[in-house]
Amino acid sequence: MTKTVWIGDVQDGLHDGQTVELKGWVKRTRGSNKMRFIVLRDSTGDIQCVGKKDTIGEPAFEALKEALIESSVILNGTVNVDERSPGGHELVVETVEIVGPVDPERPFPINKEALDVVDEDGEPMPGGSEFLLNHRHLYLRTSRMTTMLKLRSSAFGAIHNYFRNEDFIEYQAPNFVAGAVEGGSTLFEVPYFGETAYLTQSWQLYAEAAMPALERLYTIAPSFRAEESRTRRHLTEFWHAEMEMAWASNDEIMAHGEGVVRHIARTLLDEREAELASIDRDLDLVARYADNPYPRMRYDEAVETLQGMGVDVKWGDDLDYSKEKVLTQDFDVPHFLTHYPKIAKPFYHRVDTEDEKYVLCHDLLAPEGYGEIIGGGERTWSEEEILRRLDEEGTPHEPYQFYIDTRAYGGVPHGGFGLGVDRVVSWLSGASHIREVIPFPRTSRRVTP
Repeated sequence: MTKTVWIGDVQDGLHDGQTVELKGWVKRTRGSNKMRFIVLRDSTGDIQCVGKKDTIGEPAFEALKEALIESSVILNGTVNVDERSPGGHELVVETVEIVGPVDPERPFPINKEALDVVDEDGEPMPGGSEFLLNHRHLYLRTSRMTTMLKLRSSAFGAIHNYFRNEDFIEYQAPNFVAGAVEGGSTLFEVPYFGETAYLTQSWQLYAEAAMPALERLYTIAPSFRAEESRTRRHLTEFWHAEMEMAWASNDEIMAHGEGVVRHIARTLLDEREAELASIDRDLDLVARYADNPYPRMRYDEAVETLQGMGVDVKWGDDLDYSKEKVLTQDFDVPHFLTHYPKIAKPFYHRVDTEDEKYVLCHDLLAPEGYGEIIGGGERTWSEEEILRRLDEEGTPHEPYQFYIDTRAYGGVPHGGFGLGVDRVVSWLSGASHIREVIPFPRTSRRVTP
């Protein structure tokens, strides 16, 4: 029985001269009445397959001829080394089985014309047209999208690897919650058996409840923000990597933030160099992000810098994406922005005991116009202070009583951060839009397919 092998292994030279079986989908097809050339793809790569009518017989040749783009097929044949073929190898076909044929009346709709879409400035829009978004379930099969999904997988693996190597314990929190973390205006309201619940914006409040039990914990889970923002970095449903750590200062939390981001960059280079190169990503840039320390800048310095660049911003303003983009335009590596004013941050950020106008927090801003990829800091950890901060904001105590209780029974200094996984993958891959790096993007204008 002929052995079924991966196309990637064939292209790596592991089966030269052998008779093998390949299972996959037709990527391209062309030929004459005597010879057919099919580019077959599977999840590991693609390869040219050659079928000669005189060799395989008329029935098999006709089957090969009728195998339209995205037909699923099983091909048996001999592997030849041929430098003229894409990847340096080809399969000389001996037998053909059409598993899932494509109806000629309904050809695969994702073609070169559909992919060659540009924006109003003439720039490419990979996966960005309404047609491609409407056919996302089929667009996933394209080479670029397959590459992005592989990069994404390696990034998720790197996050797990980093935290487990640092003795963090994975922990899960509910997606249905009773109160806000980031702000009530960005909550998705959900009917909940006669009551009102919300989709979570972050695991943070529930992580802090488990912090006295586990001390070092992390999660990777979806979060939801009902934001109308239509920038290249916003989704309404996104994947959040979050950590919480007992007895930790803002500086220690930042060290882990830098550590995990650099580890993701290094992992992508180690595991996915070929994929990054295939989408024309500058590998030297990714290496720079993996190997160099990330500087730190206080909020006050950032405001002064922006004002010096002609940006309309005043002390106390939150720095939105438009301001982050200007601030980071000359960054060579990500920078931490620390010590925001207390008036700009929610109640759970710990006030700086050296100057109570500020809180002990940080954002990590990525270069190349990508902006914030991490937000975190120290938490307000004493019961007295958390009650005072809630009252200052006019926030009712009841929805957060469980959170207050964690301070009443042995509260300790602690902190954590949230990392936008989709944003990090978008930045490290050089994607033009965050929707390029997630299978089915959810935005303020799209919830299908």
